[in-house]
This record gives sequence, C-alpha cells and structure tokens, in this order.
Amino acid sequence: MNKKVPFKKVSFKKNSLVFSALAVLSLLITQCTTQSTPAAPPAAASTVAPTTAPASPATAAAAAPTTAPAAPTSAAAAATAPTAGKRVLRITFSWPDHIDPAVGNDYAGSTSLANLYDTLVFPNAAGGVDPWLATSWDISQDGLTYTFHLRQGVKFHDGTPLKASDVVYSYNRLNTIGQGFAYLVTAGVASVTAPDDNTVVFTLQEPSALFLPSLVRLYVLNQALVQKNIKSSGSYGENGDYATEWLQTHDAGSGPYMVEEFPLEQYLLMSKFTGWWGKFATNAPDEVRFIGTTEAVTVRTLLQSNQLEITDQWQTFEQYKAFEGMPGVKVAALQSFTSFYYMVNNKQAPTDDEHCRKAMSYAFDYDQAVALEWPGTKQMVGPVPAVLAGHDPNVLVYNHDLTKAKAELAQCKYANDIANYPITVDWVSEVPDEEKYALLFQSNMADIGMNVKIVKMPWLSLVDAMSKLESAPSIATIYVSSDLPEAGLMLKQRYSSSTTGTWQQNEWLQDPALDKQINDALATLDQTQRFADYFQIQEELVNKAVSLWIYDQVEKHAYRDCVDWPAVRGETSLVMGYQEYAAQIGVTCQ
Repeated sequence: MNKKVPFKKVSFKKNSLVFSALAVLSLLITQCTTQSTPAAPPAAASTVAPTTAPASPATAAAAAPTTAPAAPTSAAAAATAPTAGKRVLRITFSWPDHIDPAVGNDYAGSTSLANLYDTLVFPNAAGGVDPWLATSWDISQDGLTYTFHLRQGVKFHDGTPLKASDVVYSYNRLNTIGQGFAYLVTAGVASVTAPDDNTVVFTLQEPSALFLPSLVRLYVLNQALVQKNIKSSGSYGENGDYATEWLQTHDAGSGPYMVEEFPLEQYLLMSKFTGWWGKFATNAPDEVRFIGTTEAVTVRTLLQSNQLEITDQWQTFEQYKAFEGMPGVKVAALQSFTSFYYMVNNKQAPTDDEHCRKAMSYAFDYDQAVALEWPGTKQMVGPVPAVLAGHDPNVLVYNHDLTKAKAELAQCKYANDIANYPITVDWVSEVPDEEKYALLFQSNMADIGMNVKIVKMPWLSLVDAMSKLESAPSIATIYVSSDLPEAGLMLKQRYSSSTTGTWQQNEWLQDPALDKQINDALATLDQTQRFADYFQIQEELVNKAVSLWIYDQVEKHAYRDCVDWPAVRGETSLVMGYQEYAAQIGVTCQ
C-alpha cells in the first residue's frame, strides 16, 4: 500500500522555489497524452528496404560537402529576412508548429507556447518552479486545495488586464478540447474557481506530488479575445470551435513575444511585447523567427550566410562536425530529458510474444548504435532517461548477446516460421540519422533470422499510422522527452493507456493493472515510497521487454558565437521548450 502524507499549509513567496519533491534533478520535441492526430494530411510514405545491410551503418549518412552550398532559396530567404533595424533570433525546427495552447505539445509547439504565453509557475534550472503569474500560493493540510495569488498589473498583448477568470477559462478550454498537455494538467483536478480577480483555487481529487510543476503547461489565454474569435459552428457546443481555427495562426497570450505573422508551412514570426511584465535579457531579440525546416543543405546554407542563429537538433553527426569547422559557429551539446526509443508493438505478431521481443533486445548492438552518436551519448538504462528523479540505475540492461538472443527466439511461438513474420521499422524522415540505426537494427536482426523491413516515414504520416492498431508499425523509432523531471510522469507518457494511439506510445500496452500502478505512484506524496513504486514499474517493463531502449539523447545545436545562450551554460530548465526561451537569450549578431 502506498503511504500518502498530507501537506502542511505552506506559503511560497517571490523568492525562487525548488519544489522539494522534485529537486533531486534538473526539471521535458523532443519529438516529442491524450492527443489527436495533427490536422494536416499525412504525406505518402516511401519505403527503404535494402536487400543487404551496409558494410558499416556509420557510412549510411553522407558526409557534409566541403564546398560552400548554393545561395538560399527565395522561400528560405523570405523566411529568414529580418525587419530592418531589428535584432533577430532565427531557429530552425521540425514542422509543423501547433501554437494553440490546447493542441501544441511537441518540440516546436512547446517552444512557441513558452514564448507566447505566461503560466502560473515557471520551471527553473534547479529542477523546481519559480513564482510567475502567481506570486505565492497556499496548500491545504490534506494536499487537495491549492490557492494561487496572482501578480497584479499583468496585461495581455492587446492591453487587456489578466484576471483569475482567464486562468479558469484557460483550464476549462484545455480540459474540454483534451489535446496537447491536457493529460498532464487536468488529470486528477476536481474543480478550478476564481473567488476574485486575483485568486485562483484548484481542488484536486487526490493529492499529487506532480500537480504544482505540471502547471508550467497551463498557458493562460485572454478569455475575451478567444471568445471574440470563436466560430459558432464547431465541436464544443455553445463554445463553437473554441477559436481553434483562429488560434492556429494567432495568439491570445501575455508572454514576452507575440505572433506577428504565421504562414503555416514556412515560419512563425514573433515580435517583442514591450508591455510584458517580466525582464528581458540584455540584447534580447526584437523579433524571433522559428523556421520550418531541418533539410540539411538549407540549414547549412542559412548558417553559413549568417541568416540563422541556432539550428534544430535533428542534423546528422556529419553535419554537426562540419558546423564545428565554420568560422563563428559553435556546437552545443545540451543535457536533456529526451531518450531514443524503439517503440515495439506489443499487440501484433511476432512482437506480441515476449520472447521475440527479448530476442530483439539481446540481438541489437547498443554499443555500435551509441558510437554513431555525439561523444558523451550513453545507452539507456531502463525505460526512462537517467537524469530523471526516480530513475532506477540498477534495472536490467539488455546488451548485444547473440547466444541469449537465439535462446529467447527459440522460445517464441513464431520461431519455426519467423522469416514469414516481417518486422516493419518506421523511422522519421525529418531526422535522417534515424536511418543509420534502422539499418543497424536490420543487420543485427538478420543475424538471428528475423526479417526487417525499413520504412522512411514523414512525421505526420507516422503519427497518423500510430493512431490505429491496424496501421501501427511493428516498431516506431521516436525521441520522447519527459514533460516533468520525475520518472513517474515519463512512465505515464510512454506506457499508460491514456497515451495509446498517440505518437508517444506505439506499444499499445493497454494494461489496466499497469495504469493503476502508475497512477497510484503519482499520487504518493512520500518521495521514498513514490520512487520505490517507480523502480518496481521500471523493472516490470524491462522484464517484459516492451520496448528497445536505445540511448539518452545529448541534444545538439549549432549556434553563432554572437548568441548569448543561457542553455549552453546550464542556466535554463530542461523542460521541453524552455531552452529556447527568447526573453533570456542575448543576440549581438550583425
């Protein structure tokens, strides 16, 4: 039985708070719920199925050319051209970018939302949260009631004062739409009320150690502005479309930046909100452009021609090595909450058999996979990133062992006919390095007689395929970043039934007993007991080999040396989206 310890009443004032239950480690695209498939239609997938594995998977990606690339295309130039006299920060991202606070939750969306909107609390580099829109809060002795006292004088981008009713409206909208970070913020909340303009009260169904830090994902909208842009025809009753169409390309926030223009398939342009209540860093950019491309030649060209300040993290190893040789360019290797998963479908043959999954786990050469990555990258130890509080460092780690792999395969019910059960591995086309690992996996599985078909899939196509069991691949290769700094939340993201059919889970576990274990652990206030519960869940998942756990990601970005980027110095939160918090970044580029 989990021991649940009631909170004593505590008041947290303006000085920085390190939330005691989570302060063990630093505080979440990567690619990173109860989410729906993005609305954009999926592109057609192309298949890459070589008949033989390459001599060395490390050669699968071509090295970057040594000659200077061609001039940027007109589209790229338009996307990066700064407004005259403006200090600009330009960053490339994997697209699309969903900026509706009730929809966005991947890397691009999380970063955009952090810059456009304010939240009640703000994640800090120490692994806790600081007062933000809320300057203080009280917690009842039973841990069920949180009373937040709001900062006064905060204005939305249109000049409207921010009130407690806006917080309640933002919560209700997120809860009703049920996408984005709804699974994280709304879980276990009984009610949210605003007794006056400066006070918000959350009542929980049961105590939760992760409720307070989850509020870094409750982005506060301008209720009046949202209601003004609602279309009467929609899926939400009297709320019509809840302004979902309008919020695809506009914002209703109070954050340090506001939407200037958003051609959906190209870039997001944000301008500095001079009426923001917070403090901008010295030389903070006047405008920020998130550019929707990870295409290698385009990114390299933009960086060489000084039309890009920070790259995305999805370039190839060879590309980053080329970046290091460019004058005025550095490569940052950032710690992250992100890990690379081979999400194994536990409901389809032959991977519905535990012994087949264990055979794959032992047949894969993790050392060679890690060697293909940036120096400092390490193999995963169990189902969650090693930096998370509550990670079990002593859990079983599968290593390359063909003897054990063949012994497990012999116990698989498909062993006598295994060649007739091809395993489909879908890798994300926007992340070209993933092909190297897929080719390595194909080669390793051939050593034990398992047939692997490699499929190159655009991101939206893969998300769509994973939404239904009948179209889900045998294995989806995806980077997932924890939304909070504790192992329990990553376990919920990855393995709870609540995320089945989303991009965060291709395993299709749908295990009520596991769901209860995870939820009970998250509701346990005693940290020692909670972590022990996390350990047990990790052990059970590993013993069943529900996934292949490849490596903990070292997040890599090339950036110009005229950018003063606090994330490089470890001064920002690791929660996804906050390392590119533009208000804290200084830019002196010419």
